Amino acid sequence: METAYPPLNELFVFLNTTITQISIFYSHIPGSGILLKYIKNSHQNDPFRTILELLLVFFAIIYLFTKKYRTDNLIELTPQEVEELVDEWQPEPLVPQLSDEENEFDKIPVINGPQGPRVKLVNGKPLLNISSFDFLGLLSHDSIKEKAIKTLREYGVGSCGPPGFYGTVDVHTEIERKISDFLGTEDTIIYSQGFSTINSAIPSFCKRGDIIVADEGCNFSIQKGLQISRSIIKWYKHNNMEDLERVLRKIKDEDIETGRRLTRRFIVSEGLFENYGDITPLPNLIELKKKFKYRLILDESLSFGTLGKRGAGLTDYFDIDPNQVDMIVGSMCYSIASSGGFCSGSFEITEHQRISGPAYCYSASLPAMLTVAATESLKLLKQNPLLLSTLKFNTLLFKQLLHNIKYLLLNGSADSPVIHLRIDEGIVRVGDIEDKEKCLQDIVDEAMNNGVLLTRAKYNRTQELFSIEPSIRICISASFNKKEIEKTASVIKSAATKVLKNRVH
Repeated sequence: METAYPPLNELFVFLNTTITQISIFYSHIPGSGILLKYIKNSHQNDPFRTILELLLVFFAIIYLFTKKYRTDNLIELTPQEVEELVDEWQPEPLVPQLSDEENEFDKIPVINGPQGPRVKLVNGKPLLNISSFDFLGLLSHDSIKEKAIKTLREYGVGSCGPPGFYGTVDVHTEIERKISDFLGTEDTIIYSQGFSTINSAIPSFCKRGDIIVADEGCNFSIQKGLQISRSIIKWYKHNNMEDLERVLRKIKDEDIETGRRLTRRFIVSEGLFENYGDITPLPNLIELKKKFKYRLILDESLSFGTLGKRGAGLTDYFDIDPNQVDMIVGSMCYSIASSGGFCSGSFEITEHQRISGPAYCYSASLPAMLTVAATESLKLLKQNPLLLSTLKFNTLLFKQLLHNIKYLLLNGSADSPVIHLRIDEGIVRVGDIEDKEKCLQDIVDEAMNNGVLLTRAKYNRTQELFSIEPSIRICISASFNKKEIEKTASVIKSAATKVLKNRVH
């Protein structure tokens, strides 16, 4: 390059020669071509990654040449000074001191014997347990116990290894096949923990940059899965399909305006909401997911075994082909009296989780005896359709008896066996959340004194993403007879009246 300034000509020649020599020298270094190709590929559409890697290299160089920490210049202490410092040191408490309101341990009832619809406390007092998620009453079924004991003697306690290594045995593949046949899906994968199932399945597919549209009423486990995924989370109002369509349309408009590249899109909801007891309108969800081209992840932990003609959950309840739901996730801790969870869908979906599901890859597999217990529970559910009709009858009867209850609001869909009782603030004078929880706890204590075991719905309010009104959560079971349902409703009415009558506006 010729210029009117000779010094600049010399500079350009020098730079050109230097760059050429460096390029020739670099090309003779073994592996230099691979490194250059890697840098070019990593920089493509992602310059921030290249900048980050350069900063890390720079930090490593500085670290190598930084003066190392030395210990030979520490102050020497005499043995007496050391003893004095040890005597003065006061360790911090491992947990903060509980206040009188927070310390409820003295009031927690202790059950003597196995869990079930009818329990006894350590003091011998019998109670009707209406706080358990044992909807079908299979937790104490004799045949399940016998099969579990037999399996324990044959297989031992557990594999102590992840399913992908040496933790999978024949009973695991059997329950996966049974659940797939029961739901009508192509394949199923089981997890060893019910809580970890949904918050492992979500980040298996959803990554940074993907978009998830979720219901504000989703349970704590789903919230954790959404946070772990690091995806872009958009929320729609609880069980409001109009608001869901508004959010989906807004995302579509933003894609057009900003030219955002196409990413994976998911809608996440519960079948039967744990925190509210209502049922999501699945036909509307499927219509919107098809319209806007999203995938649907449905948590059926509470609806599996409780809703539908066969107890197969929401797809059975609304008579919808289960293959229209991309991922059906559920827990085996509730209706089928076992432990662990499952994710059902296409073969590709389950196989992907076997190599990328954190809770599947890094947890010991479900013990064989619990796996067989789930298989036997599923068999009993299919052989006894009367269980579902009894559960539905008890649910409708209980709601009819509490339809005109004073001071409390009855929350939950008509066929939902999960019911939440919340204070009617239009009638009752209450303060903040702590005051509401105290009133509800007084109702729980009063009901226990009269033979009914209730529980408040407990939340980790420092971790919950949305505020939830305090409530008493009731779970109806098919094990109760008509007299027991009537007694339970009467006790709750009396307890609510006794505790709240002096707080009326």
